[in-house]
Amino acid sequence: MTSTELELFADYHQVYVFDDGSVTDLGDAWTDEAVLDDLAVDTDAMAVGTAVNVNVAVTVEMLEAAPEDDSAEFDHVLEASLHVPSGRLVVMGCTDHEPEAARFEIAAGPVRVRAARSNLAEAERLGIDADNAGQQWHRRV
Repeated sequence: MTSTELELFADYHQVYVFDDGSVTDLGDAWTDEAVLDDLAVDTDAMAVGTAVNVNVAVTVEMLEAAPEDDSAEFDHVLEASLHVPSGRLVVMGCTDHEPEAARFEIAAGPVRVRAARSNLAEAERLGIDADNAGQQWHRRV
């Protein structure tokens, strides 16, 4: 397993995960169901909704196989599949400068993404724009 810690600005309450080179516009992916799930998904891109509109701690974990069920450790866990033909996965805040975004080398093809969020009650207590809301987001393949 490879693990990387990031701090991303979750502008517009979103963190993006997508294939390097994707031109997908996720605007149409925010269906009513996606808003309820806090997860908008298209073929090669996804947006994970956040409870806050500030910096969030993000842990990216690259796994060779499905992780053990650790959902009891988190407040909200979602999974979706993406097609990553480039073999490079980009993880960034919604309005970050894409050329400077974190990139992760993976096997080209389909990948499974798990977004697990924690500290959601504290984020709500502090308010959606609180800098110290401390939300965590994990990406696992």
